[in-house]
Amino acid sequence: MELTTTGRRVLTRAVALSGVLAASVALGGCAAAAPSGPTTITFSYLWGGEEAKALEKIIADFNASQSDIKVVGVSSPDAQKQLTSMSSSNGSFDISDNFGNTVGSWASKGILAPLDDYLAAEKVDTSAFAPASMEQMTFDGKIYALPIAVHTQQLMYNKDLLDKAGVKPPTTMDELADAVKKLTVVDGSGAITQIGLGNPSASTLFTTLGYAFGGTWDGADGKTPTPDDPQNVAALDWYTKTLTDTFGADKIATFASGLGQYMSAQDPFCTGKQAMVVDGEWQAVNIPKVAPNLNWGVIDIPAATPALAGTTQVTTSTLFIPSNSKHKAEAAKFLAYMVQDKPMVDFTLALGNLPSKTALLDDPAYAEIPHFDSWLKALASPNAKSLASQPYSAQYSTDLATAFDDIVRGVTSPDKALASVAGKVSSY
Repeated sequence: MELTTTGRRVLTRAVALSGVLAASVALGGCAAAAPSGPTTITFSYLWGGEEAKALEKIIADFNASQSDIKVVGVSSPDAQKQLTSMSSSNGSFDISDNFGNTVGSWASKGILAPLDDYLAAEKVDTSAFAPASMEQMTFDGKIYALPIAVHTQQLMYNKDLLDKAGVKPPTTMDELADAVKKLTVVDGSGAITQIGLGNPSASTLFTTLGYAFGGTWDGADGKTPTPDDPQNVAALDWYTKTLTDTFGADKIATFASGLGQYMSAQDPFCTGKQAMVVDGEWQAVNIPKVAPNLNWGVIDIPAATPALAGTTQVTTSTLFIPSNSKHKAEAAKFLAYMVQDKPMVDFTLALGNLPSKTALLDDPAYAEIPHFDSWLKALASPNAKSLASQPYSAQYSTDLATAFDDIVRGVTSPDKALASVAGKVSSY
């Protein structure tokens, strides 16, 4: 869902400022003795609304639990402003959040503080977190963030539409292709009125399909872009043969242009315009609110072979400390508190996200959310995969998104689109 769109220009600026950062951090070590009373730190977070209310409750609980640190929460949903602050000599916050695919890029620029020593001091057991989530937290052998919440992808389906078409929930790629064709409805004029497999995010759908076909996007070493991996090509070939070649890219685009807003009552999955979609666990909380009468189910994403059963893509919501924070030790103490079991459960329930610690996957607090167990189970799958978080990740994601868009629009084939990205990899 969250392939980053951070541009090269912004990151170049971050590189230019990294030297200034290093100097400012060094000077910070010569600061005068701390005044008496609690040390105040600023937690600037991107969330707002109900999620911000949940965070403020956790902040209040932390402040009440001790007298050495006072956390002040600030809702600031401007990611560019966040990056600008981190790239200055004097930052405006001590702890913040973003997505896992930014970690490698930001760590390589020196704007994230390495956390290993702080986590050891706070006795944070990093082995308690889902392995696929921790892969995105680490760069060059050091930990630069922790996952406060994670996300998996599963196949959601409209039970009524499948029953009407005489289709059973698919368990293989062949069954999925057959179901997509039977569930796509075309009227007398040739216009699509219902599509078998919707596409909330082409980037997320296609990278997940790549994993479901046994492909890799970052090579066996996890740090070498491999867009034209043969199984990635096979996955996108499956998509084009199932949808664009069968129904026409132009007609699919016309159909998609008239769809309602994602996650609203007019969301095409909620209104029955899309019979199936690959989507994340947040829909388990959202759909009962916006479409309480929808008759829907959730299953594992069909895999190309039995060995790939349970394949899903894992993404992460992170907490990190910027290098220019003057209160890293205090921020680390609050970070350690945030990833304790109760705050993590409270927070993920508020967002409708998954906990990042595997011991919490069976926590009864999630039992009442419909279908949530399917996404929880997926996180424990040995075939749970995540895109690497490397310095090249931002540009790679941008180039993949362009290639995926070309494939959806039918202007090029999967092998040519992915070969084009492969040709750009050497410049990362």
